[in-house]
Amino acid sequence: MKYAPRKVYIKENGSYTELSYKEFCKRREKDGTYADKLFIPVQGCLIETEQTHYVEFYRDKERWCYLKKLDIDNSLLSLEAFESDDDNSIDFIADEAVNVAESVVHRMMLDKLHSALATLSEDEQKLVNALFFQEMSEREWSGISGIPQKTINDRKRRILAKLKKFLEK
Repeated sequence: MKYAPRKVYIKENGSYTELSYKEFCKRREKDGTYADKLFIPVQGCLIETEQTHYVEFYRDKERWCYLKKLDIDNSLLSLEAFESDDDNSIDFIADEAVNVAESVVHRMMLDKLHSALATLSEDEQKLVNALFFQEMSEREWSGISGIPQKTINDRKRRILAKLKKFLEK
């Protein structure tokens, strides 16, 4: 425990009894049933609770810590960061390292390439998939497909020329 709580509230005879932390520690040493009691911290005090509430409290606490870690890992900002009076809110949004125009052009080219790949025949798509997405060598694909390596090389050059022509439109 990081700190000694101001008060401890335990259930006795259907209601809560307020104890000092020292008194609680003394009772816990004398009576073994105190070891089985579950407590949650509330405003600097410990309150005895049922197992369902105890589990729910710590599940929520773990979830909150997890979300906070995600926010930090992903550089997320809270809305409160934009409510400051120093008028630097735009500094949080602008990212000098990312060139938006380049990102848009890159995304458009990827979309165009995806469309171009769809125009290829099934055999051509298999060859492109093997060589460029699965990163196989021409020799490896030759061994799998039974097509001579020289033929694969010729087909690859034709396919690349076809894709280039499609992308230049």
